[in-house]
Amino acid sequence: MNIISKCISSLEKVMPDTMIDSLEEYAEATALKNEIFNYQIAYTLPGKGRLRLSVETSSTISDITVRAVGFVPSLLPCYDDHDGYIISDKPGLFPDVLENITESGFTVSGSHTSVLWITVDPHNAVPATHHIKVILRNGEESVCETLFTLRILDAKLEEQSLIYTNWFHADCLCDRYAVPAFSEKHWEIIANYMKTAADHGMNMILTPIFTPALDTAFGHERTTVQLLDVKKDGSSYSFGFEKLIRWIDTAEKNGIEFFELAPLYTQWGAAHAPKIIAEEKGGTKRIFGWETDAYGKEYVEFLSQLLPSLVEFFKKRNMQSRVFFHVSDEPSADDPEKYYAAAALLKKYTCDDFNIIDALSSYSFYETGAVKTPVVSTNHIRPFIENGVKDLWCYYCCGQYKDVANRFMAMPSLRNRILGVQLYKYDIKGFLQWGYNFWNSVLSYEKIDPYYVTDAKEAYPSGDAFIVYPGNDGHPVCSLRLEVFYDGLQDYRALKALEKKIGREKTISLIDFGLSDKIDFNSFPHSNRWLLDLRETVNRILSEK
Repeated sequence: MNIISKCISSLEKVMPDTMIDSLEEYAEATALKNEIFNYQIAYTLPGKGRLRLSVETSSTISDITVRAVGFVPSLLPCYDDHDGYIISDKPGLFPDVLENITESGFTVSGSHTSVLWITVDPHNAVPATHHIKVILRNGEESVCETLFTLRILDAKLEEQSLIYTNWFHADCLCDRYAVPAFSEKHWEIIANYMKTAADHGMNMILTPIFTPALDTAFGHERTTVQLLDVKKDGSSYSFGFEKLIRWIDTAEKNGIEFFELAPLYTQWGAAHAPKIIAEEKGGTKRIFGWETDAYGKEYVEFLSQLLPSLVEFFKKRNMQSRVFFHVSDEPSADDPEKYYAAAALLKKYTCDDFNIIDALSSYSFYETGAVKTPVVSTNHIRPFIENGVKDLWCYYCCGQYKDVANRFMAMPSLRNRILGVQLYKYDIKGFLQWGYNFWNSVLSYEKIDPYYVTDAKEAYPSGDAFIVYPGNDGHPVCSLRLEVFYDGLQDYRALKALEKKIGREKTISLIDFGLSDKIDFNSFPHSNRWLLDLRETVNRILSEK
């Protein structure tokens, strides 16, 4: 029995009830010789029944990976007042997890449309026209063959200049894999997850000098993951850096360049200290936490001893330009005095030798000078752009769901990938998202299984809290959204390469050519073909001699 199939672009998001006839065929493209290229094959079985299949590839390109697009459930795909540019607002199954295909194969059914995700790495291929044949077999019988033509061009992406961080939750790795914090097994798992992050463009990592005071309900705690060893002797403190050194070394070996330190104060107001564990009188106990007044004498004295030690440590390693401090995530504009005081204390010891960044979307707050480098939500960034703020960063999370880019499962993949073009056009220096692997419920009340709970217990639209799944072997399992976001980063790098060749003004003109509404953070064409054609044009110009 023959399988019905069609090659489609990586921007198609195929729901279980999507009809193959409704999908636009995409069977040829170009790629630069140092970029990863993705496309998909949609397939279904005519009539009823199921078949067990195996897959093989044939091509002059040697590095081709085939994964199956798996469906995961969502009870909260989007908020009720969404903007309409979504796939579905109904609870259901959404394509997201990219499952490795084992020797036992996979199943094709007549009850729904399935998808294979094809990843092509042309780094070892010569610039030329290559054909990629994907063959599905039922036993020895070939039941489906597809052919994709990929022309590798003699041109390259620029190296990534954008700093990109997706918050790395080391405690969630402990919880999911049931391993002690910073045990040898934990370090092995950390390395695996760091490598996948770096392979997908993430070059900065959240570094838990103390257990991050993030997304935790008042009075509650997350699993302790503290890299700094603290000893307390009366009012004196000493610090051990052995685990921090290993963290930095592990990150650098796996492709991470920049380090953002966990905030020194609690989230949403900077009112308390993070959980800090210390050795005192031969025992180990928590010395600071929710009960601590962040501006009381004891915590201020602690920071006055910690910060000089940290500064000295990083300066000895010549890391000033690669280390970023946080005061408090999303400080309250209604009570700014606390944040000002905390920022002033940090600045006193870092002396402008280090970067200080925080999520901050109020331009009037920024004008006070409390935050040197604001990380602005994409739906509040316009005043910062209009006022020419230099070295601007941006972020999105659950609150950015109207008009702007985001990566929710219920959103079209174009809405995920378009961010690369937007970051380029507005010369954004850094991008932050909070959930690389946040596998907890809202405010970390509970641990969750991300294969079954994708919305933090109906708190955040599915896709906001994590972008990788836990594999049984201690390696992450990639999501469709992770790959599409990386495609966007490659768009950014292609535009950077084009700027180097024809200039920034002409590159921006090319982006906006023919559009009635120019590209903005809240305005972009809702057309897969537009973005695919833009990349083809960019590739063609880059390859011209």
